[in-house]
Amino acid sequence: MRFAFTEEQLAFRDAVRDLLARECPPSVVRDAWTNSSGRTDKVWSRLAEMGVLGAALELRDIDVVLVLEETGYAAVPEPVVEHAVVATPLLADPGSARAGEITVVTAFEGQGPVVYADSADTVVMGSEAGVVVLEDFDVAPIATSVDGSRRLGEVTGSGARVADADAFHRAFDRGALGTAAQLIGLTRRMLDMTVAYVIERQQFGAPVGSFQAVKHHLADARIALEFARPLVYRAAWSMSEGESESPVHVSMAKASAGDAALLTAGKALQCHGAIGYSFEYDLHLFMKRAWALAATWGDAAWHRARVGRAIL
Repeated sequence: MRFAFTEEQLAFRDAVRDLLARECPPSVVRDAWTNSSGRTDKVWSRLAEMGVLGAALELRDIDVVLVLEETGYAAVPEPVVEHAVVATPLLADPGSARAGEITVVTAFEGQGPVVYADSADTVVMGSEAGVVVLEDFDVAPIATSVDGSRRLGEVTGSGARVADADAFHRAFDRGALGTAAQLIGLTRRMLDMTVAYVIERQQFGAPVGSFQAVKHHLADARIALEFARPLVYRAAWSMSEGESESPVHVSMAKASAGDAALLTAGKALQCHGAIGYSFEYDLHLFMKRAWALAATWGDAAWHRARVGRAIL
């Protein structure tokens, strides 16, 4: 058995990584906090051109998990998971969604508030009753997210039922898995930023990263990342193979990835000191995205409870 990604999977990841490094630096994420939609049209169109928005139509979960991790690393201010991974595969005619010509968001039970609903063209609602597609709907803005780019709303409307409860459960797990992958990317980003900072920052004539207490913080974060990452990859493989235990694997991945991201956010803030609290410093863009994603598509307590029910 091969326990590694293929050359094609790695090449797809590398291409998206290069694209986001070029088109979605922190300055672009920061701009999305204050513009009218919270989004970046240029990044959205580039992801469509690269095939990311339609990837779930043709590829398996294991083929796209690394790409989703990169969208987390860049904190892309777009509904990538909701549009590309959850909603598009449920549409009868996904051509416009695949091309990025329309934006589709999701209003699923257990997901949390609907993100980017005020800039969406279509909403896919999911519940135990099945999946419904809304093209005519009303949006009521609600409290602002801790992440300024994630515009939250409540959606009301009626539409055509397109799938049953089983499809809802599979789509929900794709949302949780995609979000777990993004949390892994965010954890990597915060760790990379912190390592770079503690190497550069001098105190008492030495880099602060040479102090034992700082090393311990970074080691704790790295261990959390290395424990969570294989769980995310295993869940992606399990979903791809249609294994009966894939919901449990997804829950283990989401809970562990959320814990790793929250732990790393706290450690990064401690290692940065006062500058980490500054709005002008980029750390908060990634830290607050981690806080938001850890709570959506089921938080760690919800997913641990699901694992518990499966075991007992």
